[in-house]
Amino acid sequence: MNRGITLVTGGCGFLGSHVVSALKSRGDQVRVIDCQIPAQAIDDVEYVLGDITDRNQIREAMKGVNSLFHLAAKAGLWARNKRDFYRVNQEGARVVFTEAERASVNRVVHTSTESILKSYRHGKSAQITGEEVQWTLEDMCGDYCRAKFLAEQEALQAAQRGLPIVVVNPTVPIGPGDRTPTPPTRMLLGYLKGNYRAYLETQMNVVDVRDVASGHLAAEQRGTPGQRYLLGGTNLKLSQLLKMLEKVSGRTMPTREVPYWLALGFAWMSEGWAYVSRKPPSAPLTGVRLAGSPMRFNNQRAIRELGLSFRPVEASLRDQVQWFLDEGMWR
Repeated sequence: MNRGITLVTGGCGFLGSHVVSALKSRGDQVRVIDCQIPAQAIDDVEYVLGDITDRNQIREAMKGVNSLFHLAAKAGLWARNKRDFYRVNQEGARVVFTEAERASVNRVVHTSTESILKSYRHGKSAQITGEEVQWTLEDMCGDYCRAKFLAEQEALQAAQRGLPIVVVNPTVPIGPGDRTPTPPTRMLLGYLKGNYRAYLETQMNVVDVRDVASGHLAAEQRGTPGQRYLLGGTNLKLSQLLKMLEKVSGRTMPTREVPYWLALGFAWMSEGWAYVSRKPPSAPLTGVRLAGSPMRFNNQRAIRELGLSFRPVEASLRDQVQWFLDEGMWR
C-alpha cells in the first residue's frame, strides 16, 4: 500500500533515528528534516538539512507528506541562551503544525516529554501521574520544561482546530544507538567510567528507546487525536538502576547518597561557573530540581489503547552496555 511520504523532524537524533528505522521496516517512504545530516545515514531515507523555525523550509518538506512525526526539539536542561528553548520547541512546533494543516497531512504524532507531567511545586511529596494530569506553566521546572509544555499546548490547540494529531510523552529513554549523547546516556557512561562517586536518589521511569519508537508508530495508527499517551516502562529508583548497571557491566557502582540540599547548592554553583567557563554545567539546576520531585508514572492507557509492551530494564541496559563496547565509548 502506498502511504505517501512520512516526514520525521529531528530524525537524526537518538529517538528520531529509531523512529526512522521502524518506519523503514514498516515499508514507509521516509523524509527527514534536521539541523544536521547523520554520519551513518539509513539507506533509502531522504535527508533534508533544515530548521523547523523556517516556514519556507518546512513548507517545502511537507510536499507529498501523508504522515508526520514531529520530534525535533531543543533538548537538554541548560542553555546559555534560554530563548533558544522557546524558539525551537514552541515556535518551531507552531510552524510545523501550521504547515501540516496547510498541506492536509493525514496523521501527526508530536513528541512531548514526561517532564511536563509533574509539578516541581509539589516538592518531595510523592506523585503518581498519567496522561490525564493537567498542570499549568507555573508548575513547570526550568525553561526546557516550560518550552516543552508550551509546545504540547500548540499540539493540542492544533488538534482542536482539526489537525489529526496525537501526543506521546516518553519517559527516560535508554538502549543502544545514542551517538549524541543525551543526558541519560551521559549519566550511564559517567557511572561506567567512574566519573561519579555518589548519586542523588530519585524516583524515575526508564524505557527502552526501541519501545518508544514502536509507541510512536502505534500512536499514529491507533491513537486518538487530541489525546496524549505516556510511553513509559518501569518505575524505579536511581539506586536500583545502578544495581542493574553493576550487574550487567561488572563495574562497581557507588553506594554513597548525596543529600538533596547539597546537590542543589552544587547545582547553583555549577550553573554560575558555566557562564564564566562557557562550558555546560555538570549539574544543571533543573535536573536537580526534577530529581527532587519523586514521581511514578502510570502507562496503562498506552498499554490498553495502543497495545504496547515494554521490555525489562536489565535487557535494555545490557544492550546499551554492549553497544558502548562495540562503539569504543567505554573501555
